[in-house]
Amino acid sequence: MNPLIIISGPTAVGKTSLSIELAKKIGGSIISADSMQVYKGMDIGTAKVTLKERQGIPHYLIDVLDPSDDFNIVAFKEMALASIDEIRGFGRIPIIVGGTGFYIQSVLYDIDFTEQDEDYEYRRELTELINEQGGRFVHKMLEDFDPQAALRIHYNDHKRMIRALEYYKQTGQRISDHNTGEHSKSSPFDYCYFVLTDDRQKIYERINERVDEMIDSGLVDEVKGLLSDKVRPESISMQGIGYKEIISYLDGKMTLAESVDLIKKNTRHFAKRQLTWFKRERNVIFIDKRYDKDPLETILSIITKAGILNE
Repeated sequence: MNPLIIISGPTAVGKTSLSIELAKKIGGSIISADSMQVYKGMDIGTAKVTLKERQGIPHYLIDVLDPSDDFNIVAFKEMALASIDEIRGFGRIPIIVGGTGFYIQSVLYDIDFTEQDEDYEYRRELTELINEQGGRFVHKMLEDFDPQAALRIHYNDHKRMIRALEYYKQTGQRISDHNTGEHSKSSPFDYCYFVLTDDRQKIYERINERVDEMIDSGLVDEVKGLLSDKVRPESISMQGIGYKEIISYLDGKMTLAESVDLIKKNTRHFAKRQLTWFKRERNVIFIDKRYDKDPLETILSIITKAGILNE
């Protein structure tokens, strides 16, 4: 067998604590499928799992890159597959945990994201267009070239929007057509893919509480520290929710209260998009906390019946 367990779902639904309890039960190690927790020094705004919270469970793809480094799906897939091999070598079960469904998909179905030479000049042009005209303007460009990709990519998701346009410019092929072909692949893993959900209003309330806790814990100082360490505001790492809004506050474009409200709003919208993504995924098992009072036992029962614990 080539076992793999995935714990996913929207932000603030409780993936971290559940995955750690699961890992303790089955001898698992956790691979983070989060596009921001990979960066060192970006702890508060990413709600990064602390060493204490990890309870001795090995975690991979956390604190491995500097905030000035680029991180994309090609890098994630390569690093995640290497982590899976290492975890298996230790006789443990790999558990991918995170809310970035696109990243999970790349590993689960061995999707080929062969990277073209990066067109930095074109990326810079698109970034300037976004800054000057707004995300909706560039999103309209994407609609003209690749309407299917535009349906799946939000106008605030600047990184994926730019990548889709760059891919079309380089290859003449729509990235949506490329992805459709890749997504039809079968998985090389014996996997169980769980999506944790809850009442949407509860998730939104936890998001609001989490953002307030981030501010109280020093998110503004964290962003100031990153900027003083010469991390550029336009870096990929600084486009994450929580960071770009605080930068706008520090630049005097809005008050702190306005930036906090915007973080909450953008995070709620992100959670909504995550839920939409997972509903379209194939072969996922939804665990709804409204009706399932013991998600851990449910997951243990399912993976035992699937034979994942009985190699």
